[in-house]
Amino acid sequence: MHFASLFAVLLATWLLLSGQMTWLHLGSGIAACVLITYLAVRAGIAGRKPMPFRATATMLRYWPWLLYKILMANLDVAYRVWHPRLPIAPRLLKVPLDTRTDLGAATYANSITLTPGTVTVSVGKRELLVHALTEEGARELLDGEMQTRVKALERTP
Repeated sequence: MHFASLFAVLLATWLLLSGQMTWLHLGSGIAACVLITYLAVRAGIAGRKPMPFRATATMLRYWPWLLYKILMANLDVAYRVWHPRLPIAPRLLKVPLDTRTDLGAATYANSITLTPGTVTVSVGKRELLVHALTEEGARELLDGEMQTRVKALERTP
């Protein structure tokens, strides 16, 4: 049963993000989702239980928030690049890592990197090394809102 629920979530995500509804794209999406689901189950990455609705609902709250953060960071970086004085203050900082799972740590690190102006340089057991383009970007990471939201994803069974 977990195969079917994981496949359904992957296919729904594919359909939402691809924007293409031709037979070739749909067939490619189905084939990719079947292969990824098979590999995830075989490797033990996918859980033994079906994906619960609560987890899907939590992800559906996280993605729009992350997309909003990506959009706002894009606008901020574009402003700074086009500003005559280039108001940046690049720095490396250590961001505490308090996730329960490796998947949570990877989600957090990737979310940081997806947000323009910040890049996760390395992942340790208890901290991330992050390059931030601005002081505001560094402060926002240290505030921990993104990590709190990732930890909410981890809490869903």
